[in-house]
Amino acid sequence: MTHDELDFSVNKLILGDNLDSLKKLPDESIDLIYLDPPFFSNRNYEVIWGDAGEIRSFQDRWAGGIDHYIAWLYERVVQMHRILKNTGSIYLHCDWHANAYIRVHILDKIFGAKNFRNEIAWHYIMGASARSSFGEKYDTIYWYSKTSNYIFNLDAVKTPYNPETIARSRRGEARYHKILSEKDGKNPGNVWTDIHPIQGNGKERIGYPTQKPEALLERIIKASSNEGDVVLDPFMGGGTTIAVADRLKRQWIGIDQSPMAVKVTELRLQKQTELFTSAYTLHLHKYDYDALFTEDPFKFETWIIQQYGGIPHNKKGGDKGVDGKTASGEPIQVKQSNNVGVNVVKNFYLSAKHYHKILFEKNVSAKKPVGYIIAFSFGKGAFEEVARIKNSEDVIIQLVRVDEIVDLAVKPTVSVQTSELEKYPDGSRKIEFTAAGNSLSGVEFYSWDFSYDQEKKRFKPSVIIDKVGKQIITLKVGTYTIAVKVVDNDGIENIEVFKLKINGG
Repeated sequence: MTHDELDFSVNKLILGDNLDSLKKLPDESIDLIYLDPPFFSNRNYEVIWGDAGEIRSFQDRWAGGIDHYIAWLYERVVQMHRILKNTGSIYLHCDWHANAYIRVHILDKIFGAKNFRNEIAWHYIMGASARSSFGEKYDTIYWYSKTSNYIFNLDAVKTPYNPETIARSRRGEARYHKILSEKDGKNPGNVWTDIHPIQGNGKERIGYPTQKPEALLERIIKASSNEGDVVLDPFMGGGTTIAVADRLKRQWIGIDQSPMAVKVTELRLQKQTELFTSAYTLHLHKYDYDALFTEDPFKFETWIIQQYGGIPHNKKGGDKGVDGKTASGEPIQVKQSNNVGVNVVKNFYLSAKHYHKILFEKNVSAKKPVGYIIAFSFGKGAFEEVARIKNSEDVIIQLVRVDEIVDLAVKPTVSVQTSELEKYPDGSRKIEFTAAGNSLSGVEFYSWDFSYDQEKKRFKPSVIIDKVGKQIITLKVGTYTIAVKVVDNDGIENIEVFKLKINGG
């Protein structure tokens, strides 16, 4: 959680228009950018998640043909060039629909033709067939660096020689010795045929149609960044870049217009929880009321003050009843509670008087607020005390509800029913699980963990995306703790946890 004006923190998933988020990142703060923007195909199959944010983005980039598409992408790449470090690189993934336009009218203009490094052809072993032309079986990935002083770790991405190559090379002694001297492998070149697309039954598959294989991002990230570097994916999609960057001990920032993309990426991080060691933050349009109300008080104070555009004190206990200040210096107090009463206002009035006496008197003369109290709600006594102070002493104290600062949402609800479909001789059962979710904004998808860690409350999804809410699995004799998450169209989630015992009789 952070305020709208993003500071430079890392390991965060951001829901929103990437142009807005890119503009708020500092100059030269990113080491590596990988982007896989929606292809210029004018096909509805590009709308994958189907939520409002993604549909709006699809309509925006198709408002005026190829020229509009290039302009739409150009202004985003301009910001990427600005935030990229001088040693950084950008990899832009595209296909034949617009790759020539992208190279000439975007990348060469912004990065300069001299900083073009490679045109990588990611070749599909399986691909589209055609009867009236040669089949399209590769994507283009353009690699540009910011300057001539860029990171490239060849040793990290070398591919091994196969035994046949070594055997054939014995006939030519010089070639054989060259291979022996390169025992760690060879340069993979710019035609990548060894990385296969994800098939329908692939282990990595999460149900995202244009999901890229982890091996593809692993090669890019290893080649053009080091551990601890910051990797950015401004079109996050299914979250492959973020999952791989995290596993490779890079820091990361992911941005997407779709709430589902953000939540699916978060679930992928949770799935690899043994490898995941860094904390991360989630930036949504709406926030879970219950989660904020029960958040660690110091974290909540810091976050809500930042959301309001203020500056937190960043120390526990505040400063004589003051938790932060506005950009112009007026004190802010935060109460993580409802029905805040008269005593809070009285005490804050005294604190505000002494916090910054000159500024206090100046604001009184200018009839401006001398301070702000933020809470979830205020009681009648608080409003009466604010009115009394204003009428009798001409001092204005501003009461601000949390929902006036950020949009709050109520958690969706979810329940689960189980049905035994079949019993086997060894006592195991085939069970059907049916989840029923309800949300004012509409249910987006479900996610299941069939071995939920109740003690650590750790959700590691066995199934990340279930659009229907139904799973059929076979369970052996034993006791199981099962959890299902429901995610709604605002990106707000809820979880239902239950135990199921399979008897041998």
